Amino acid sequence: MDKYKVLWFIGLSGSGKTTIAHGISERLEKIGVPSIILDGDLLRAGLNKDLGFSIEDRMENIRRAAEVAKLFVERGNMVLASFITPTEEMRNLAKQIISREKFIEIYVNSSLEECINRDSKGLYARALSGEIKDFTGIDSPFIVPKKPDLTIQTYLLSIEQSLDKIMHYLGINHIIEL
Repeated sequence: MDKYKVLWFIGLSGSGKTTIAHGISERLEKIGVPSIILDGDLLRAGLNKDLGFSIEDRMENIRRAAEVAKLFVERGNMVLASFITPTEEMRNLAKQIISREKFIEIYVNSSLEECINRDSKGLYARALSGEIKDFTGIDSPFIVPKKPDLTIQTYLLSIEQSLDKIMHYLGINHIIEL
């Protein structure tokens, strides 16, 4: 139980964070590792629906998500948290709440152009037209992490290759047994 971690997937909207989190959850289930997915979009639709996209509201969004992740990991679950988390300050807040020992930062790296091309929700189009304000990558910055624990380049790797890389990381770091 103590070995479980929070895998905190960060990256632009459309980079593949949620898709990868779901794939890892399925793989963990197959080897008997309990996991739970915390998705930024779903938390914003419920627990965090009172928050906007100002920097203060984004910090509060991450604070609440990290507190929830901490509860689940302490109860013996691998937590797969999918949040844009655009600044070092937000990432450090999440690490502080969860604890550095339990936190694995995974940067899901994809170019802005690729994310725009994948935009199934039409969010980038709305942001580019000015309909959505403070959209990360358009008129709100995304600061590339300095030292993530793992980087997944979804513009180069397939979903399966991305999942393999994460599972390999978890195995060689003795977090799971493959």
